[in-house]
Amino acid sequence: MNLILLYVSDFIDPHRVRIHDRRFQHMRSVHQAQVGERFRVGVLNGMTGEGEVVAISERQVELNVRLNQAPPKPLPLQLIMALPRPKMLKRTLETVATLGVKDLWLINSYRVDKSYWSTPILRPEKAREHLLLGLEQAGDTRLPRIHLRKRFKPFVEDELPALARNTRALVAHPYDAQPCPAPTSEPTTLAIGPEGGFIAYEVEKLREAGLEAIHLGPRILRVETAVPVLLSRLFPLEL
Repeated sequence: MNLILLYVSDFIDPHRVRIHDRRFQHMRSVHQAQVGERFRVGVLNGMTGEGEVVAISERQVELNVRLNQAPPKPLPLQLIMALPRPKMLKRTLETVATLGVKDLWLINSYRVDKSYWSTPILRPEKAREHLLLGLEQAGDTRLPRIHLRKRFKPFVEDELPALARNTRALVAHPYDAQPCPAPTSEPTTLAIGPEGGFIAYEVEKLREAGLEAIHLGPRILRVETAVPVLLSRLFPLEL
């Protein structure tokens, strides 16, 4: 936990918070927090800063907080992903939040098992838990937005062209594709397929929507590996 995320409900006055949940347990057991110790803090979807421990007990901790810094800049990216299997989805949500993605579209695909859509991880409260872990890792406060689309064709035909317009629009595909382009900070739309990749029909529909197929080389990567590798290649390190 590189940042203690604070919520409006934590504030007992404008500059003082009281924490008694998972965050407190982490501060106590991992950081072994003591009165006078300072921690990096940030309000969810707000500013970051510093919190000083002013009181601690068996059940809770109180901090005086000073919030005077903006969170890290988000990636200028709309990430579209075929829904991964549940175990991988957990890690992927944490990864995209850590890397600064703020709009994630989870879509259907021929190779997405129907059972994946019933996973409890897609419930808003469960998805939020994993996104928060990613924010804490990165020292970020801006919560990503998740958009679910269970029908591939209507999404690609009716929504994707408008999303991709005026962006660098790409689909990661290992065959019949151009090499990954150079890093840039321009707005980007990126589609990543399921394990086994998009089928030919889906790649063609994505191309019709304005996306250009790109590859990372001869190696076929798992989704959880492809996401950080692609983002590190597509955007400058300072983002």
